[in-house]
Formats: sequence, C-alpha cells, structure tokens
Amino acid sequence: MHTKIIGYTTGVFDMFHIGHLNILHRAKQHCDYLIVGVSTDELCQSYKHKKPIVPYEERKSIVEAIRFVDEVVPQIDRDKFGAWKKLKFDVMFVGDDWKNSTLFNELETQFQKVGVSIQYFPYTQGTSSSELREKLNKIE
Repeated sequence: MHTKIIGYTTGVFDMFHIGHLNILHRAKQHCDYLIVGVSTDELCQSYKHKKPIVPYEERKSIVEAIRFVDEVVPQIDRDKFGAWKKLKFDVMFVGDDWKNSTLFNELETQFQKVGVSIQYFPYTQGTSSSELREKLNKIE
C-alpha cells in the first residue's frame, strides 16, 4: 500500500521570481501533495518591519496558479510545529540558508518526535525579493 506523502513549505513569495519557482518545483518532486503557506501582510510587517510590495491576496493567487502547488494556506505566524498540528504534513521543505539556524535546529528536534523530516534545498543565488526591492529603490 502506497502512503501519500504530504509536503509543506512557506514563504512570503513577494515579487515572485525563479528562486520561488525552484523551491516549489523541487518540493513537488519529493511529495505527492504540496501545501504552501503564504505569509500574510501582517506577519511580514511583524517580523520584517515592512509590508510586501505585492499584497497577500495577489501573492496567494500567484502561488495557487503554479502547477506544482496543490493547496495554499495563509501563514499567520512562524510556528511551523503549530502548522503541522493543523495540516499533518510528512516533510517540510526549506532553503538551505536556514540549515543549522537556531530556529530550524529546534524544529528538527520537535519534528523528529512526530516523524516529520525537514528537507533543505540549495538557496538560489543571485535573486531574492530583498535584492529586487533594493534594485527598485535605486531606480527611483
């Protein structure tokens, strides 16, 4: 009997770019059903101290349109274990820029206890929403 593997990843997905597409594509290659948490404007404001350029509903629509994505949910906080309690995913996908961070070291320990793995993908160098924002600011 084949068990369906449920994957989960999160992001702001502001000014959608190739790095975003790469993580979604890679994630879908490792699961049968991919859930994506898109950070709300309020969450971004709370920890990045700035609102995304593209509003939440538009970012959500963009991510929903990607063929690798099966479901989009709002990410209203950064509690990944809380998200697991609600969504019951088997594996979480994240960029390797988070590997060995305090946040993800603690999360790995929590997830191990419930049988969830974290898979790290290579960070796409040379592109990020922050870099795009900086380029836009220089144009003005």
